[in-house]
Amino acid sequence: MPRVLILCTHNSARSQMGEGLLRRSAQELGLALDVHSAGTEATSVKEPAKVVMAELGIDLSQHTSKTLHDVPDPQNFDYVITVCDSANDACPIYPGQTQRRHYPFRDPSGGSLELWREVRGQMQEQFQSFAAALNEGQTAPPSRTETPATKAQ
Repeated sequence: MPRVLILCTHNSARSQMGEGLLRRSAQELGLALDVHSAGTEATSVKEPAKVVMAELGIDLSQHTSKTLHDVPDPQNFDYVITVCDSANDACPIYPGQTQRRHYPFRDPSGGSLELWREVRGQMQEQFQSFAAALNEGQTAPPSRTETPATKAQ
């Protein structure tokens, strides 16, 4: 079963949301994936992340913020996906078989629930594409350099 790590700075919002969204997308396709998230630092999972994910029926209430040291077998992933630029810059080196992807998303922290929902929607689209590609035996979508635009609040 392929292992996927979604990495952000604090493992408090985007990486947690990405973990839930990728698990859901894989489940809907019948794709077996072992999905984890972590941060370069641990804090706590933000309440707005829990709220907007619950709107989709994805429960983050039992999730905790983790670092790589808290993830089982942290050097053994098939894919490592960074969802913010600072995590991409701080991402450790992985063995040759690990494929890295960088899908940056705007940090919704401190923003309205509408901003959280927009970022969630962008992430949902990206992780559905990722799961669909793997399910079809294709290469995962390439890294992006640009953060998707979000409407001004």
